Amino acid sequence: MLFSLSRRSLLAALTGVCCLLAHPAWAQSNASAPAFPFATPSAAMPLPPELAARAFVLQDLSSQQTLAARNADQSVEPASLTKLMTAYLVFQAVKSGKLALAQEVPVSERAWRTGITGTSRSFLAANSRVKVDDLLRGMIVQSGNDASVALAEAVGGTVENFVALMNRQAQAFGLKATTFKNPEGQTAPGHRSTARELSAIALRLVADYPQALPYYTSKEFTFGGIRQPNRNLLLWRDPTVDGLKTSFTDASGYCLIATAQRLTPAGPRRLVSVVIGATSPEIRANESQKLLNWGYSAFDMVKLFDAKQAVTTAPVWKGQSSSVRLGRVGPVTVVVPRGQAAGLKATVVRNDPLLAPLTQGQTVGTLKITLAGQPWQDVPLTTLDAVPGAGWLGRLWDAIRLGVK
Repeated sequence: MLFSLSRRSLLAALTGVCCLLAHPAWAQSNASAPAFPFATPSAAMPLPPELAARAFVLQDLSSQQTLAARNADQSVEPASLTKLMTAYLVFQAVKSGKLALAQEVPVSERAWRTGITGTSRSFLAANSRVKVDDLLRGMIVQSGNDASVALAEAVGGTVENFVALMNRQAQAFGLKATTFKNPEGQTAPGHRSTARELSAIALRLVADYPQALPYYTSKEFTFGGIRQPNRNLLLWRDPTVDGLKTSFTDASGYCLIATAQRLTPAGPRRLVSVVIGATSPEIRANESQKLLNWGYSAFDMVKLFDAKQAVTTAPVWKGQSSSVRLGRVGPVTVVVPRGQAAGLKATVVRNDPLLAPLTQGQTVGTLKITLAGQPWQDVPLTTLDAVPGAGWLGRLWDAIRLGVK
């Protein structure tokens, strides 16, 4: 069965849109959060630049596409990139009210010792009390291991409990190759991740807690009279860069997860790059800048639909309403190689029949996008409205109609 789909607001470049039936097996999802992992780059993607790094990945948060990847699933030692997950859980605790930014928490002997055994520290005094806000700045700007442990103990009660929370959150993100052994990123057996999965953590941090970005943009932080600069050199070179995290160990080399947001004719566009295994701080910054610049210059961003704009309207059975609008909570955007937007086409695949009750935000279909006839991107479509179930008479009538149909 084929349904036509007409959208006056759809760009002229999106030339043939239709709607097909699909197997009724869609799961409900959070439409406002990025789905991970993003799809493997299409074969039609332009080739990325050569980078002096062991592994890299470039993600487009605005369109939820992977633009480039090399050795992205190779197991690596995450080192201080671990602190992105630590930060995620701290901001989660602040949002839930478990912690307050102005709250003073104790610095344990363990946190202090973790600081003095590594090169990254915030120079916290043992048995002192420090505000959560200052500990966050110490962990993010100074990469303080001591601040990381103090925050972990404040959230989890113990480091061990917090590490368990880290690993449960990784599972909730759908990460398969990431296991944490500590909150600060010091070398430990089994403490592993990949460039792709580290990018997923960074993307979720940016998407779920944008209030974290001002911390990552800070170029320096002074605590206890000791001034320390942010090691992310791109903060001084590119005004569109607003994070995120550097790391180094002998095993992992010099690493940088960077994010930038630039304005385009279709709206703001955010990229997240992960560069693993550079040979110096200067090279990791140069290669990250090269990757970000390529991501912006080699592609055009195309907005297909606005946030909460209906892509199509679908019939509903056994409901108080006979139809429901399908779309996305956020705008539907796609990036394509520069100058190729005219080759875009899309179809809507739906799992008919849609049976009430339907909850708002329930995934019930997919916008399947092709470029020049080749698969390009699948965008989940969700219900923009809830549809409660009908009364017994309405359900009976629709059951009879479905049986005849």
